[in-house]
Amino acid sequence: MQMHVLIVLTSHDQLGDTGLKTGFWLEEFASPYYELIDNGAEVTLASPKGGQPPIDPKSDETDFQTAATDRFKQDEDAQKQLANTVKLAEINSADYDAVFYPGGHGPLWDLTNDADSIRLISEFFDASKPVAAVCHAPGVFKDVKRQDGLSLVNGKTVTGFTNSEEDAVELTDVVPYLVEDMLCDANADFQCGEDWTSFVVRDGNLITGQNPASSEGVASELLSLLK
Repeated sequence: MQMHVLIVLTSHDQLGDTGLKTGFWLEEFASPYYELIDNGAEVTLASPKGGQPPIDPKSDETDFQTAATDRFKQDEDAQKQLANTVKLAEINSADYDAVFYPGGHGPLWDLTNDADSIRLISEFFDASKPVAAVCHAPGVFKDVKRQDGLSLVNGKTVTGFTNSEEDAVELTDVVPYLVEDMLCDANADFQCGEDWTSFVVRDGNLITGQNPASSEGVASELLSLLK
């Protein structure tokens, strides 16, 4: 049977009050996207507002390009799919086997508080379907509760963008909250590797990755749960 995976992207493009743009991190979308489709998954893209989600302009700079981002820039079908994401409100979790959230700073502002995102994550989790997020995207778990009323990540071993990595990109005082602090405050068991190296954690059906280098590893773990 074919796997059906939902990828949820941010619709937010303002980096706090800096006047700069943000969005989703291109590599964190492109690498998992191809890892999934190359292994036979059917992928649906969604975002809070639908349509074209904003790409963080920094992630489009030369230093951050990979084989996956290069492939995306030559892939007209993928570009068209990205330009026409489905509105989150129209998504039925029953139609999918798993959900994946790419990072970038954008999700900290919109997906964290998005009622449809919170609902979908809860539905996937309660149905024992894989829920995956990389880099800043574990922030989407901030307001998600389990049926016992506790935070989704309470007692769960997780990772995400570290405080030291946020310091390194000089946005500690810009972001609405620090991912590492939020996860620790939610009583998660926060683990991490060295800054900027691939580090992936799986606790049951919950999969998290630390940073952009971890995105393909998160997708691989997701596939291992689906096969």
